[in-house]
Amino acid sequence: MLATQIRQKDGVFYFASYKAKDLLAKVRFISRFYGEGEQIAPSRIAHDDDIAQFIAKIERTDEAFQRNLSRAKVRALKNFYETAVTQPPIPGTVLLFTSERLGFRASEGAVGHLSEPSAKYLIIDGQHRLAALQFYLHERPDDAATINVPCIIFDGRSEDFATEMFVIINSTPTRINKSHLVDLYDRVSFAAPDRKFAARLVEKLYSEGDSPLRYRINRLGGRSQRDKWVLQAEIFNELHRWVRARWRSIQVSGGSAHEVPRYYAVLRDFFKAARSAWGDAWGKDNYMVTKPVTLKAMVRVCADLAREDAEPEEGRVARWQQRLAPWAEQLREFRDDGFYERFPAKGEIERVARIHRDLARVAKIELARAKQ
Repeated sequence: MLATQIRQKDGVFYFASYKAKDLLAKVRFISRFYGEGEQIAPSRIAHDDDIAQFIAKIERTDEAFQRNLSRAKVRALKNFYETAVTQPPIPGTVLLFTSERLGFRASEGAVGHLSEPSAKYLIIDGQHRLAALQFYLHERPDDAATINVPCIIFDGRSEDFATEMFVIINSTPTRINKSHLVDLYDRVSFAAPDRKFAARLVEKLYSEGDSPLRYRINRLGGRSQRDKWVLQAEIFNELHRWVRARWRSIQVSGGSAHEVPRYYAVLRDFFKAARSAWGDAWGKDNYMVTKPVTLKAMVRVCADLAREDAEPEEGRVARWQQRLAPWAEQLREFRDDGFYERFPAKGEIERVARIHRDLARVAKIELARAKQ
């Protein structure tokens, strides 16, 4: 097929145009899509197809791909295809990926002939548009036959490349939930080192056997959705807030390799001490102790306490149990019933800050100057 080779820095990809019917025969849908009385079944995904498995996992998890919302979005797009006349129905490109290395034979400058993959393309961006086009083609084949779809084709790249491209395209509030993106910071080159650092802390809090928050963080691909205390994005934001403020010191002290284990140990010991202080209220639904608003406030208290009393590590849990022991006297304040009246605020950001101040005050922990 005729295509234009595009170079951007070290990246090489292709721009091509497919007739609607031809393109739909060459792509595979990862999600199930619904029309009026019809549906598109998802393609079977091979166990070793990491990228397809990854995209499918996100689309099964993210609410934007639930049945009713998917149906409404596809219906709106199909209606647009039907009513658009002078305006192009698909003005933006669909992004396709194949792990095969495609041959390109230039004929004039950057324009030439591009070979096609033996397997179907994976859709990195544009599944809803193509699903609507599939239903439109079924209902109005003559009209759909006049549509040519602009496509950007990435070929012969690594799995990490496809993952990164998917994240770049979908990292907006209307696409992937931010909790899902936290999982990817270690896999994408554009993520800042401090974000990767915070993401590794989240992962360790979730997975390490000695973590008081083990399996309690709601993250992509995690265990059962029951008994989750806090979204991954929420705990990440608090940890990143701490890490960002300490980033220069972290770099001087050895960077991620040395400091991630040390910061994790501080968090682990703090939450062990906090669990001891809260006693039977820890993890109970009728208390707000392990709800997001309090957990986030406790991360801030941890940062304050670590600043003044992180060393020595030996005996730290016992020391901190003593420091946090006065929290037990606050249990009545943290009952679920009437909690928001006892901690009035304009929103969760203000409420987290207030709980942070109150918990630090009770434990006689000095707040960082920037937080006063």
